[in-house]
Amino acid sequence: PALRRLSHHLLARYQKGTRPVRDWRTTTNVAIDLMVYAILSVDEKNQVLTTYIWYRQHWTDEFLKWEPARFDNLTQISLPVESIWVPDILINEFVDVGKSPHVPYVYVSHHGEVQNLKPIQVMTACSLDIYNFPFDVQNCSLTFTSWLHHIRDINLSLWRQPELVKFDRSVFMNQGEWELLYVLSRFQEFSVNSSDSYAEMKFYVVIRRRPLFYTVSLLLPSIFLMVMDIVGFYLPPHSGERVSFKITLLLGYSVFLIIVSDTLPATAVGTPLIGIYFVVCMALLVISLTETILIVRLVHKQDLQPHVPEWVKHLLLERATILLCIRDSKKFSQSRMQSLDTSRQVENNDSTAKPTSYVCEDPRECGAVGGTRSSLAFAGRAEGSAALQEVLRETTAIRQLLEKREEFRDVAREWLQVGYVLDVLLFRVYLAAVLAYSITLGTLWSVWRDA
Repeated sequence: PALRRLSHHLLARYQKGTRPVRDWRTTTNVAIDLMVYAILSVDEKNQVLTTYIWYRQHWTDEFLKWEPARFDNLTQISLPVESIWVPDILINEFVDVGKSPHVPYVYVSHHGEVQNLKPIQVMTACSLDIYNFPFDVQNCSLTFTSWLHHIRDINLSLWRQPELVKFDRSVFMNQGEWELLYVLSRFQEFSVNSSDSYAEMKFYVVIRRRPLFYTVSLLLPSIFLMVMDIVGFYLPPHSGERVSFKITLLLGYSVFLIIVSDTLPATAVGTPLIGIYFVVCMALLVISLTETILIVRLVHKQDLQPHVPEWVKHLLLERATILLCIRDSKKFSQSRMQSLDTSRQVENNDSTAKPTSYVCEDPRECGAVGGTRSSLAFAGRAEGSAALQEVLRETTAIRQLLEKREEFRDVAREWLQVGYVLDVLLFRVYLAAVLAYSITLGTLWSVWRDA
């Protein structure tokens, strides 16, 4: 048969150990092409990218030519790849041999043009930048070069036009975590210590991570917990429920960080921005809990609590209420005036409680009063003044106790007002910090995504 005769004719005296040129000064030009089929894995910790590509080589073998008329007009034949010379084109970034299928044949045309088409699972080293995770874009290079032959023996070129290679997604599996943006190609010469130069063809595979999964599983739960922390400020500050609520949120966020720690990429070089975001959110929760403990301690009623200093009243109950546009500022000032009036009234009662002389205007009234006094004094002396003095002492003690209790209530009421105003002030400062932090992160992520 023609195929067998042609194969025997081509391989009978073929020497695969030497470069297939008749003149040793002739350079073998190898045209290569690459199409990305799938992104299998991206190992951020070990800085390894695993891809599956369709790789093609094309060169001219001067000893594999024939006349088609002598072999039933055959213009193309497949030959075993182990039987002919194949250029030693390797990838410089190779770190491990992947599980690539073995293709045992190459196509040879009657002009001596050899086409070597094969799929390759490529495990290459790549400098992965995870700072913008999960909105990161990775740029990994695949450098094809002859490991032994310099540029005078084997030169490299691109099979197709660079524009066709750049946006070719015809075979790419587009349903995974990574999205192929484009593939750039560039030819360059490489030399070591000014010795012979080697031809290199670089392909830059630019991929982008799809962030939807990480947004739903990482960002949204954290945002929900921060929103609940902000809502917790609307609980009354003088109740202990706010403290327990904040502690529960802090514990829940800690458990959340433990769960997502395996999802975040880890490298020895740097930390992704989302990790800093989680740490800052934890710090904000701790600050919120500290503020709540301070306010609860401030407004808690204690018998030994001193009066509110005047400068605190002036700053918080007068200036801060106007600055914060609190509607109850008049109520605070009125309650302050009421407390002052109460203290003055207590002083007046103490002064009026002292024995004073009674002055009457009507002489008959004076006579009646004098007679009554004399009769009561006489009756008291007769019945005994010890019981009346005991009743008087008990009444005075009860009065002093009620005045002291009222004073404690006024002090607690003043500290409660100060606590409410300070709570509103700290809440707005905390809210402004959270909003500024969120806007900054959103802006940075959007800028990096668009870039």
